[in-house]
Order: sequence, then C-alpha cells, then structure tokens
Amino acid sequence: MRVLFVINSLAYGGAETQLVRVATRLKQRGWEVRIVTLLPSKAYAEELESVGIPAATLRMRRKVPDPRAILRLASIIREWKPDIVHSHMVHANILARVTRLIAPVSVLICSIRSIYEGSRAREILYRLTDPLCDISTHVCQVGAERFVRVGAVPAHKMRYLPNGVDPTIFAPDAEVRRKIRADLGVENAFAWLAVARFEEPKDHFTMVRAFAMLPAPSQARSVLLLAGDGPLRAQIEDEASTLGVQSRVRFLGIRRDIANLMNASDAYVMSSAWEGLPNVLLEAHACGLPIVATDVGGNREIVADGVTGFLVPPRQPEALARAMEQMMQMEEQARRQMGDRGREHIVQNYSLEHVVQRWESLYRELLIRKGSQ
Repeated sequence: MRVLFVINSLAYGGAETQLVRVATRLKQRGWEVRIVTLLPSKAYAEELESVGIPAATLRMRRKVPDPRAILRLASIIREWKPDIVHSHMVHANILARVTRLIAPVSVLICSIRSIYEGSRAREILYRLTDPLCDISTHVCQVGAERFVRVGAVPAHKMRYLPNGVDPTIFAPDAEVRRKIRADLGVENAFAWLAVARFEEPKDHFTMVRAFAMLPAPSQARSVLLLAGDGPLRAQIEDEASTLGVQSRVRFLGIRRDIANLMNASDAYVMSSAWEGLPNVLLEAHACGLPIVATDVGGNREIVADGVTGFLVPPRQPEALARAMEQMMQMEEQARRQMGDRGREHIVQNYSLEHVVQRWESLYRELLIRKGSQ
C-alpha cells in the first residue's frame, strides 16, 4: 500500500517531527511512503534518505499563493498513484483537498495540528472544502471538540489521533544525565529546559519574564536552557539582557540530542499561548521529567495538574513563576515521583508503536469503506 504525506515543510518542529516518525515506522512495517512539502525543506533530508523515503517539494514561497502548486501535486499523485494522501496543517490540507478535484485519490485524510489554525476565514474554508476529504483528525481531544463546535468539521468526520513518542529512546538515563550536565557546566544548578521554535505561539517572553521573577535564591541556583531557533530569538535574547538574567539563560540553538538534554534537566517548562498536543511534553514526561506548562490546547491531556506537574494560565508570567518556584522547593524525591507518574502515563497512552497501529487501522478502515462503495 502507498501513502503520500503532504505537509507545509520539513523543519525541526513538532508536527514535522511526528510526521517523520510515523512515516519511518510505516516504511518499516511494509508501506510505500513518500513525502511532499509545499515549501523547500530545511530538515530531515538525511534521516529520510537513510530509510528510503523520497521527499519532494512543490517549490512554493512563504506567504505567496501559487496555483501552480496544485498542478505539481496533481502530477505527483497521477504518476505515483498513492492509495492514501495524508495531509498535515491548514495550508497542506486545503491544497490537498483542492488538488483532489483534478487528481482523484481513493482516500484523503487531513490532520489538524493545533487548537487554532489561524483566522475564522480558515475555519470556514475547512467547512466549505470538507466534502473533498474523507476524514479530518486532530492530535488532542479538546482540539477535535473545538473544530466540531465552531463548525469547521462535521462531528461524524472528525477523529482524535494523538502524537506518539518512542519510550525506549526518550527514557531516563542516569549516565547520560551525568555526562551532559558536565558538558553543559550545570552540575550544581537546577536546570530548566524548554525546546521550541522562537515564534509567537510559544511565547518565550512570558517564560523569560517568569524566570526573572523567581526569588533571588532560586534564580541564583537555577539555569534556563532554551533549545531551538526562530525569527524571535534575537528579541528573546534582548529581553533576557533587559531583565538582567542573560547569565542564567542559555540559548543552545537547534539541538539533535533532545533526549540527552531532557535527561540532563531537572524539570521542563512550557509557556505557550496556544498548542495542539506538544511532542516535547510527551518526550519530557517519557524521560521522567516533571513539567510546568500553560493550560492550553491538549497540555492538560498530558500533564496531570498536581500529579505529574503544574498547569497555569497562559500569558501570566507571575503564575508561571509561582509554579516554577513551587517545583524547585519540592523535595527531589517528590519531583522524581511526579516524573515517574508522567512517564507511566506516556507509556500507557502515547507510545509511538501504538499510535502507528491506530493510523494503520484508520487507513485500512477507510480503504475498505471505499472499496465497498
């Protein structure tokens, strides 16, 4: 069976990482897999080549509509004849739907990745083009419910299918912890970690401000590790300097050893203004980290408030700082128990193998349904 994934681009972001993980597992399980991106890709070329997954681009430019992309995608579909086209994120979803008018496919699945996918106009466009897809999916329950509630997707055509993580890769490792903490020079510090692109939804400004609000003793013994890059990075660096915490905030850039960084850290922090179902929270809990996060999107489906971490309202640095201070004041054993409960929750509900099996089941269900029509 052949599945063609369509996504905006390939970068080191949550949606892109999840797609690559699922595509790789499907390839290992005998599926023929290809990926098409709307924009030229910046990541995962070597990983995909190593497992034999071709990736092509429609050569679009950011924020520049290009009707030729419809013809290019249609040409790929006609030539390769996939059994399933599976698109991810709003631009790819709408493009795949419109392309189906001139390049029919047996099954089209459109995956929505965030609780918000832009303006109300985009939600109306989802509804208008809904007849062109077979099923829409969402990564979190609250997101699936919202898209049905606002009329973007009919209830009978919405499915909840979460992200997944490999708990054998993202797992506690005491030896890695000792090594990476020494490499980073944080052996004696309380290390907070955040992994995200420096973009508006992640709201790093709130995080840095919260860190600066920590009581002096806590701030002096802690460090905030920020892994990632993006258009707002320089502004976040300036904010840290303005608040006088530049010596305690470390900008690590894009890292490929996220599991190692998580093992080296004492707790994970997220300040997002909105989310879907963040991979990084799954990964952090899988590594045994307790979490302080904003109560947005599907975060509550991952973090049990007061049990595996703490949840606070978004865009409130004071509340985030209080939760971070509460985490730091806990006994180490209590924090470890939080992290252990978090890992147990991930292993039971979000293992990548189980998630890929669910995708396979959905693919086969829709193909059988189409075959019987």
